[in-house]
Amino acid sequence: MDRLKVAAVQMVSTTSVDGNLARAQALVAEAAATGARLVVLPEYFCLMGQRDTDKLGVAEAHGDGHLQRALAELAREHRIWLVAGTLPLLSPEPGKVYNSTLVYAPDGREACRYDKVHLFGFSGLGERYAEADTILPGDAPASFGMPGAQVALGVCYDLRFAELFRSLAPFDVLVLPAAFTAITGEAHWEVLLRARAIENQCYVVASAQGGLHENGRRTWGHSMIIDPWGRIEACLPEGEGVVVAELDPARLSSVRARLPALDHRVF
Repeated sequence: MDRLKVAAVQMVSTTSVDGNLARAQALVAEAAATGARLVVLPEYFCLMGQRDTDKLGVAEAHGDGHLQRALAELAREHRIWLVAGTLPLLSPEPGKVYNSTLVYAPDGREACRYDKVHLFGFSGLGERYAEADTILPGDAPASFGMPGAQVALGVCYDLRFAELFRSLAPFDVLVLPAAFTAITGEAHWEVLLRARAIENQCYVVASAQGGLHENGRRTWGHSMIIDPWGRIEACLPEGEGVVVAELDPARLSSVRARLPALDHRVF
């Protein structure tokens, strides 16, 4: 891996797609101005609707649509690799969409697509979430190569399923757009992120929703960048903003050489 400056964008997305897109554009510009070459938006960056079904009304066909054109142009304008959080893409099943991460190269071309595989379900303490009601799961892991780094993709709830990322190892960077709830985030977010970094001996760039949304939902935030030893390099607890860090190939090589756990894998 080459030295690589990366940025995780944290948002508190609203019910306005255009408003969210404008905020994403401003925050990505802020990240690019720091010299970041890989920028990650959070899950649901384009919409946190009043109802789960709201995403159906803004879903786009893969390869065409207002959001996809704007994201491609954003990557091209700033000459960055853009991991565009997630956006709803049309699926073959009526009433359901894919929750998809699209990656754009510095020339604006789409470099990778990942459809979220594991769908969040939770009930308790007055909250209930059932992504499977409106989302069709993906069926395959995904990663992409950029100059100097191999990057694995996951989304939010995927974080709890270590085997997804293990199937892609070794890689240099794991990126994870997310919208963790405040309840589950407080309990599990940091420890899970650090575990994925440690066991895969990779950097982790986690970009989150972070605050109280118009629909009453509160997300945990704490967007962070973690090194292969599990050390937190940068973190933004709450609110909109950008966290930036430079990934060091010497650090990655040192961890893997001193503790060659990836070489010791049996299964």
